[in-house]
Amino acid sequence: MLSFTVYEPPEPPADRLDRAESFAFVKEGFSWVAAAFTPVWLIVNRLWLVLVLYLSAVVLLPAALTLMGVGQRPIAYVMIALHLLIGLEADTLRTWTLERTGWHFVGTVNGRNVDECERRFFEDWLPRQPLIEPGAL
Repeated sequence: MLSFTVYEPPEPPADRLDRAESFAFVKEGFSWVAAAFTPVWLIVNRLWLVLVLYLSAVVLLPAALTLMGVGQRPIAYVMIALHLLIGLEADTLRTWTLERTGWHFVGTVNGRNVDECERRFFEDWLPRQPLIEPGAL
């Protein structure tokens, strides 16, 4: 079972169908992609502040541990732990960035796959949205 949180941009379009296309679905849970390919995942998801913090940690942690006389193997374990932590907190990092940039929480949805989650969400959300009369824009 997958869970997603849904976010809407700060200034959504007036039309409900255009609004629906602008939503961001954030998968909850561990992200193997974020853990394995952290810099690429951060860039693709446009998490620029988190990327700067990650790059700082990648440079400063090994340097600080080396200055403290820690061997290469413990440093490698620390770096693996950092990547696992990012994989565990990938959804939190993404939602934090969305909220920081003005996106609004709309709801949550559960399902067997992404398509089912989107369908379930929009089946509930769309009927509650007002129709825009032609020429009202």
